Amino acid sequence: MTLHTTLPTPERPRERLITHGARVLTAPELLAIILRTGIKGCNAVELAQRLITRFGGLRDLLAADAQTLMTVDGLGLAKTCELLAINELNRRALEEDLKSGQALDQPQRVKHYCTAALGHLRVEHCIALYLDSQYRLIIAEEISRGTLTQASVYPREVIKAGLRHHAAALILAHNHPSGVSEPSEADLALTRHLKHALALVDIRLLDHLIITAGQAVSMAERGQI
Repeated sequence: MTLHTTLPTPERPRERLITHGARVLTAPELLAIILRTGIKGCNAVELAQRLITRFGGLRDLLAADAQTLMTVDGLGLAKTCELLAINELNRRALEEDLKSGQALDQPQRVKHYCTAALGHLRVEHCIALYLDSQYRLIIAEEISRGTLTQASVYPREVIKAGLRHHAAALILAHNHPSGVSEPSEADLALTRHLKHALALVDIRLLDHLIITAGQAVSMAERGQI
């Protein structure tokens, strides 16, 4: 079933996008352009609306993993790959911004990047954004997966990676799948420990971000670094 089955030509999403621009389209219409086809008894726009409703919104739909998407009626391998590609392209676009500008001067971009990378994950992940002397992103690497403690994030490994990448500074970020954005005592203890360890090799810890699905809390902005 095609994208525009049962829809008059002027109302088809592709034609409306070309004529009026993407901003006039609804979220289901934009998603339908990506999906291209529907399923039996359901055109692409209707399928898109079903998916958005099922996942409770675009954020959770586009953040879903391959295993989850493949279990949904109407999403085969091709459509699943298309949806996964959207989220990854968004993350890489944000990463390009951080590589071209000063991360310290654009905290909202850093937050957006970390939220895109971590906000949807169901298990705690911790990443380090290694920055050069002008605070531009060199590389972002995962340094821990699972409950965040000093035992799960090894300062020695973070330092080795920082020296290997010739980093002058770094930003730490990890997600709270619970949705609680308040830093825990373990978060605070790790931050203090890592800041001291990095200072010994002249690498500055600029911030530690706590990420949830809808929020990024900066410990530096709260005076906790």
